[in-house]
Amino acid sequence: MGKIIFIEHDDTTHVIEFKVGSSLMQVAVDNAIPGIDGDCGGECACGTCHIIVADEWFEKTGAPGDDEEQMLSMTPERTKTSRLGCQVKTTEAMDGMTVRLPEFQM
Repeated sequence: MGKIIFIEHDDTTHVIEFKVGSSLMQVAVDNAIPGIDGDCGGECACGTCHIIVADEWFEKTGAPGDDEEQMLSMTPERTKTSRLGCQVKTTEAMDGMTVRLPEFQM
C-alpha cells in the first residue's frame, strides 16, 4: 500500500491509498477523482485519464509506449511529464507521488 496525491486543476487535493500493481487510472476511478474518466477502460484508446506527473516523480513511471505517445499527441494540455494514467502501474517507489489533473480531458 502507498499513497498518491491527485491535484485537480483548481488545486483541490486528494490523497488516495493504492495497491501496488494497480493503474493510476483505476486508482482514480475507484476513488471518484473528478477529471479522470477512463472511458476506454484502460485500453490506451481514449485519453480521458491524462495526468501530469510531478517532475521529480516522472522517471518512476517508466517510459510511454508508442500507442500512449500517439494518444498524448492529441492532448491539448500535454506537458513533458504527461502520461495516461491507464498506462502507469503503481509500484512501492511511487508512495507519495504527486500528479496533477489537466482542466480538460480529450
